[in-house]
Amino acid sequence: MPRGTLRIYLGAAPGVGKTYAALDEAHRRADRGTDVVIGFVETHGRPRTAAMLDDLETVPRQILEYRGGSFTEMDLDAVLARRPEVAFVDELAHTNVPGSRHPKRWHDVQELLAAGIDVISTVNVQHLESLNDVVETITGVPQRETVPDDVVRRADQVELVDMAPEALRRRMAHGNVYGPEKVDAALANYFRVGNLTALRELALLWLAGKVDDQLDRYRADHGIGRTWETRERVVVALTGGPEGDTLIRRACRIAARGRGADLLAVHVARSDGLTGADPAALARQRALVESLGGSYHQVIGDDVPTALLEFARAENATQLVLGASRRGRLARILSPGIGATTTTRSGSIDVHMVTHPEAWGHRPAPAGGEGAAPRRPGRHDRPGWRPRGRTALEPRRRIIATGLTLALVPALTAGLTASRGTFNLTTEMLAYLLVTVTVALVGGFGPALLCAVASSLLLNYYFTAPVTEWTIADGDNALALLGFVLVASLVSQVVSTSARRYEQAVRASAEAATLSVLAGSVLRGEDALPALLARARETFGMISVTLLERTDDDQAGTEWNPVATTTGTSDSGGQDAGGDDGRDDGREIVDIPVRDDLRLVLTGRSLAAADRRILTAFAAQAAVALDQHRLRAAAAEAAPIAAADRVRTALLTAVSHDLRTPLAAAKAAVSCLRGVDIALTDDERDELLATADESLDKLTRLVENLLDLSRLQAGALSVFPRPVGLDDIVPPSLDEIGPAANSIIVRVPDDLPDVRADPALLERVIVNLVTNALRYAPADAPPVITASTLGDRVELRVVDSGPGIPVRQRDYVFQPFQRLGDRDNTTGVGLGLALSRGLTEAMGGTLTPDETPGGGLTMVLSLPAAPGSAPPGSAPPGSAALSRADGSPGSAVDQAGRLPGDLL
Repeated sequence: MPRGTLRIYLGAAPGVGKTYAALDEAHRRADRGTDVVIGFVETHGRPRTAAMLDDLETVPRQILEYRGGSFTEMDLDAVLARRPEVAFVDELAHTNVPGSRHPKRWHDVQELLAAGIDVISTVNVQHLESLNDVVETITGVPQRETVPDDVVRRADQVELVDMAPEALRRRMAHGNVYGPEKVDAALANYFRVGNLTALRELALLWLAGKVDDQLDRYRADHGIGRTWETRERVVVALTGGPEGDTLIRRACRIAARGRGADLLAVHVARSDGLTGADPAALARQRALVESLGGSYHQVIGDDVPTALLEFARAENATQLVLGASRRGRLARILSPGIGATTTTRSGSIDVHMVTHPEAWGHRPAPAGGEGAAPRRPGRHDRPGWRPRGRTALEPRRRIIATGLTLALVPALTAGLTASRGTFNLTTEMLAYLLVTVTVALVGGFGPALLCAVASSLLLNYYFTAPVTEWTIADGDNALALLGFVLVASLVSQVVSTSARRYEQAVRASAEAATLSVLAGSVLRGEDALPALLARARETFGMISVTLLERTDDDQAGTEWNPVATTTGTSDSGGQDAGGDDGRDDGREIVDIPVRDDLRLVLTGRSLAAADRRILTAFAAQAAVALDQHRLRAAAAEAAPIAAADRVRTALLTAVSHDLRTPLAAAKAAVSCLRGVDIALTDDERDELLATADESLDKLTRLVENLLDLSRLQAGALSVFPRPVGLDDIVPPSLDEIGPAANSIIVRVPDDLPDVRADPALLERVIVNLVTNALRYAPADAPPVITASTLGDRVELRVVDSGPGIPVRQRDYVFQPFQRLGDRDNTTGVGLGLALSRGLTEAMGGTLTPDETPGGGLTMVLSLPAAPGSAPPGSAPPGSAALSRADGSPGSAVDQAGRLPGDLL
């Protein structure tokens, strides 16, 4: 029986229309004559979705008893017995009620597919197992229902149902997703624009990855090796040379021209593990690639052009970036080089040859003298380079090989001369060749060349006609002797090369291990200067390591003063570091310049040039650690000064502007009342008294706010939290505002749980929030106060339809002594919101601004619910109620475990 096909509609968030689109597909198939049934669908009370069920056959659900309640699930046996061509099964990640055949609904779908039934299903991106923790980090809402990514990836078709975040929020505000009682909480939490944008990007990227997999599988199944330019992929080849940074930045600019292009960096390493690349340079270039949004790869191959092109074709790359050759003219004549060979074989892949200062054997002219620019690294700076004629063998081995030459060659000559006539010339040459190879294996090229020349001369004199003369009569003997010298030289060269490669491999391994430890310390946050200096001392076996800084004084001149130092016991000397640091006791001083004003000084043994290169990485990191330490210290010192200065300046500004008006009004009113030359009526006297009283009230509130804010900043504010109901706090808060609050719309449910707060402080917070909303709300759209529960917290929202606040300036409104966008200072000193947030946080709550759907500002006051104050029959926080078989609400089961934003 052929297996059924699975079609999945993927959405970034609830409410984007997955179920509607899937039911529309079911209608299209039914209209074409396909046998389609509804196995399970959840409309969530949405009328348009429910209308899509018309004219489609629905298999009745099965009823399951669990914890004293009746719940409904898809009747899998009934669907299998009905055997339709297509079954619609909603919510693929749903957890079945205990007692069902399978624990998850996607298990039911797998059984339907195995029975040859095609299935149409839906799933949200937050239910994918690989993205579960990512979504929780973004939204703060845990998703307990997940489906393995492989189940969705193996679907025959996955269709994305997409919707812009703003459009989805409008659908939510219009009541097309949830009921009115859930809209405010959903918009303020899960359905924020940032959350929806992030979820949308996750869905698009996940689907793009599946499409890439499908394309790669199709190309592999059909044997398509050529590049398909479905998306620009730029590969940059790195050798670890100094030109790497230039190539990476150029490749990044090329990739940036193609929107959505990928940047991949690749380094080709030798198959024998020996490489001439600088590990420190490769590590730095890898960090540069990743900082530019690219990825770093390393492949193994002895033929660099072949390895590069195989990697590029495997990644479906469209462009390849190479650096121009650093070889000299003679080398280019003898061999075309990697760049030319790669270009010839590239086929449909575009190859960019990028010039750089090191190209074509160019070297910057050396500059001497103090203050001259450092020479750019060239061929002689590449790791693994050795001057010609120098071997990597120890001198002791060369001495032994020379001794063997002086001993074995005369002894062999004497032996062959005594047995003259027993062996022919070929055998005698092989004997000398064996001695030469032995010497080459021991001492390398120099002793082997000496042995080959001596052996050829002795063969010529004693065993080649005419004997005992330095001439060769037979031309074949001359060729044989020449070949003898050539073979001996080649074998000795191979031995020397192998020894040199071994030394390079050992050094490269040590350097890589050292740099890995250094990088690991940086990643773990061990950037303290003493820790880095101690690690350098231990790595190189030194007695002491000191970072010196230059100070210029007009009187004392230039001095180098220690910034940080570490001492210990040398691994070799075993002496304590407390003695003299001079050279009299055989100690060496290694001086590594870091920059013009810093240098790293090590005391102990002398270091090779290659060790200095690794030490330079420690020195550079030490300089960075010193700069970071000083910047943090400077920032810590400047922060309180700057904050105090801002507060002082703002307070002076507030006093000069905001206190002047009520003081002037009160002063004028009192002066008129005390005047003896003005006859005042009773009404005029009452009006002046009211003006003075109102002005003094403003001054009193201002002083109280200033005192409370200072107590908050000093941590001296007294808070007495206790359970209190919002319905007991909101009315007196509005009464305190006065007649202006009569237009406010209040929607606070009576069954809300109590909150744990200080009633007096909470009342002041609500007064400040409502006053702020009244100031900016249009006359025809008064502010609205709503409240709802979210988990174990209660949220009060003060909603206005005014101009709103840009997202980047929302935190700014909570700074004291300012009013965002105000041009005058007649409406207060800007302490209301700052004081409100401080009082809220003192009570253990939060105060955050949000956008009102359609425009405006919503201030969300979140407070912890008082323990044991949840209304009877309410569901546990974070759970979703299941429906009973008769349609009445059932008990919440943790197997659903979802907030409203988690429903499909």
